[in-house]
Amino acid sequence: MDAYVLALTLIGLALLGAAWMPHLLARHPLTLPIVYVLVGAGLYALPLPLPPADPMRFPAVAERLTELAVLVALTGVGLRIDTRFGWRAWAVTWRLLGITMPLTILAGLWLGQVWLGYGVAAAVLLGAVLAPTDPVLASDVQVHPPGEGGEDPVRFALTSEAGLNDGLAFPFVWLAVALALEAAGEPMAWSRWLLLDVGWRVLGGVAIGAVVGYGLMHLIFRSEREPTLSGSEDGLAALAITLLVYGVAELCHAYGFLAVFVAALVMRQSERDHAYHATLDRFAHQCENLLMALLLLLLGGALASGILHALGWREIVFALVFVLLVRPLAGWLGLWGLRLPARDRWTIAVFGVRGIGSFYYLAFATHQADFEEAPALWAVVCLVVVLSILMHGLSAQRVLGWLDRRRRGRR
Repeated sequence: MDAYVLALTLIGLALLGAAWMPHLLARHPLTLPIVYVLVGAGLYALPLPLPPADPMRFPAVAERLTELAVLVALTGVGLRIDTRFGWRAWAVTWRLLGITMPLTILAGLWLGQVWLGYGVAAAVLLGAVLAPTDPVLASDVQVHPPGEGGEDPVRFALTSEAGLNDGLAFPFVWLAVALALEAAGEPMAWSRWLLLDVGWRVLGGVAIGAVVGYGLMHLIFRSEREPTLSGSEDGLAALAITLLVYGVAELCHAYGFLAVFVAALVMRQSERDHAYHATLDRFAHQCENLLMALLLLLLGGALASGILHALGWREIVFALVFVLLVRPLAGWLGLWGLRLPARDRWTIAVFGVRGIGSFYYLAFATHQADFEEAPALWAVVCLVVVLSILMHGLSAQRVLGWLDRRRRGRR
């Protein structure tokens, strides 16, 4: 059996399923990510000549596939947010970024060292890769497509957090890389980390995203007397915007993820009510679903191929504690004092989904430096993501539906 032809066939089935299965599963407790992980595990359990699903053997492939999925998702996230940008209007976002994420990173660092016995570099990396809310797998708890309205505090908080939290997580990923290189004999340059990885990469990402996004907004919406592109149903520009902004930011050594989200947000905020945003978002969402389907099949394949073999009972306890206690408590503390109903505060705190972004950060870091704990890191991150997919996937729609009914009842 030709492995290449078999792989193409399975990819075709995966893409067909990504388009068809959301409608089939609309009224069922199972979600698309759960189904794809199970299908991937089943396929890789069969004696078929499938490509190896091992991110440790192919770190560059894992890095690039997850990178593209996160990028496309961030474009959609930026385009969907209706709430006007402002310090007060986005207060919940700043709390999640400024309090919840640092607490989560510190908890991962402490548990990684004290409970799992990792070195400092691996513990910092563990906290950094598990801290961000994922923009790909968190789509069930995000805001509705552009122009549909009904943007509630819970969906807005989780969506805006997923868009911006890369700017805080990535500096700590770079810190873990620098610490691993120091352990290998390369001197640690704290000033370089502070000035470049924290300062310029964050501020440069925001600035480049804002400038390029504003320029693209004028090009698409205001440069023609009789608009042809923005009046069409061609959403390919969403992918062009994603790749262009990311490329410019990365060439300038800024955070491309942050730039892509800011560019999409600027385009939406500057030209709020144009119907073309829905077209761009629809195309971005389709690309996101296709990449997510492929990556989840590979995740299932990695599970069937034994990526969890490095787990011990301590790693299993860590994963449960992280999903069930660390993020919910850090989220609750971050939102303390805001004028939010307790049920909204708890929902935001609990539904910080871990996912494809965590895999990207881990693949990126292990491609940049050698981590002795890499097999254990991959195992525990995979377990945390699988637990998040199961727990959040089975409960998110029911909880958000209950919240929606409560809001309608108050009106």
